[in-house]
Amino acid sequence: MESTHLLTGSKKRVKIHPHTVTAKYTTHTPYSPQPGVHTHFPQPGDEGYDDAPSFEDFGSFLEETSDKKQLTESRRWPLTLFGSKDKDTPNKSQAAGGGDGIEGGARAAKGSVKGVGEQLASFGEASVSASRLTWVGLLGAALAHGCLIVLTRLASERFSLGPLFLLLVRSVVQLLSVAVPLHRGENPFGPEGYRLRLLCYGIAYSLSLCCAYSSLSFAPPGNATATWRLATTALSATLAFLLLEERLGLADGISLAAGLCGLGLVLLPTADESNSDSTTHPVVFWRGAFGWSLSALAGLWMALALVGYRSLKERVGVGTALFTVSWTGCLLAPASLALLQEGWSWPTSVPAWGLVLGLVACSVAAFLGMTHALSRLHPALVSASQSLEVPVAMLLHLAVLPLAPTAPEVVGNVMVILSVGWLVAMKLLPARGGGRRQREEYEEILDSPIK
Repeated sequence: MESTHLLTGSKKRVKIHPHTVTAKYTTHTPYSPQPGVHTHFPQPGDEGYDDAPSFEDFGSFLEETSDKKQLTESRRWPLTLFGSKDKDTPNKSQAAGGGDGIEGGARAAKGSVKGVGEQLASFGEASVSASRLTWVGLLGAALAHGCLIVLTRLASERFSLGPLFLLLVRSVVQLLSVAVPLHRGENPFGPEGYRLRLLCYGIAYSLSLCCAYSSLSFAPPGNATATWRLATTALSATLAFLLLEERLGLADGISLAAGLCGLGLVLLPTADESNSDSTTHPVVFWRGAFGWSLSALAGLWMALALVGYRSLKERVGVGTALFTVSWTGCLLAPASLALLQEGWSWPTSVPAWGLVLGLVACSVAAFLGMTHALSRLHPALVSASQSLEVPVAMLLHLAVLPLAPTAPEVVGNVMVILSVGWLVAMKLLPARGGGRRQREEYEEILDSPIK
């Protein structure tokens, strides 16, 4: 079939074949086939010209061979499973089972909607279960962080074990985590193409720990921990927005702000410190300022580490991340020891070694719970949930070292507990209702004429 149109001094020749459509614009010369390319089509008078389809036949040919028709027919498998498979009599089989086909189609539609609803319900239950496990792991990590603070203080006060030495010991023991990626057949240093980013993550995390543990030698442990957590939460929210374009909801932002206000109350100076008339010695002042600066710097490095792993969550497992933090810590902890000239002091008794092993176990548990949650939650939410370490450490201090807390500390810790509790309840309690609303919206889309 041939069609010719005049277009401003040029001719358009369109030739239609059962399997090919070719169009070419020429000025005045007729179409000539290119060498080596099959462009022969039946011409008027040639054998087989009458067999070439018309536009209507070509449209039906596309409809018969389209994926849409095959997909539609695949959904009708109950109608053809027991019917005739003869290709020459498709209309007879459809005519014979026309009524049954309509009823079967209605039943299939109802069954599909019911199946979708069941799938959505099961998916919602699985999502709620996974969210609960994630938050349980986060709360367990916060409890482990609180125990870690108390154990570090006890090791320093009763066994004269320096914080950086404890960090070095825990990094060396955690090198055993290399067995996890090796058991899974993965490269312990990360997948190819992501090793530099994983290295930056490990360096940032280890630098954060080095700064945080070093600050314990210059500032009170409670203030250093609160400053570290406050800076980590605030900076992780900012960096996640700037680097990953991940925003926080209004309710999440309010919860985070309440928790940060609680940490700020914990950091308020006591009445004795604010009313003291004696002039502070410059060495003492700058020593404390250096400790506070190290705590804030530790928060910055930790925020970078959390955001960095958030970008690697689909490529790097928790075991590989733990091994990366361990071997980078083995390099940076001795350098920090040499820089600050902190002496070496090995445990000399069984209780001291038991305390060190308990410290390592708490650090591993805290890392696993926190890092696993980063694959599902915003880094700022993960850090905010770890603010519970401050009230947990305060309660453990009351049990081990009976020291009466001040009123601002009590109010601040209560605000932290309420903010984290509200955050957890807000994430878990409406989960089933949200899944039900999503299911209703999906069913409305299925029932709508626009699909």
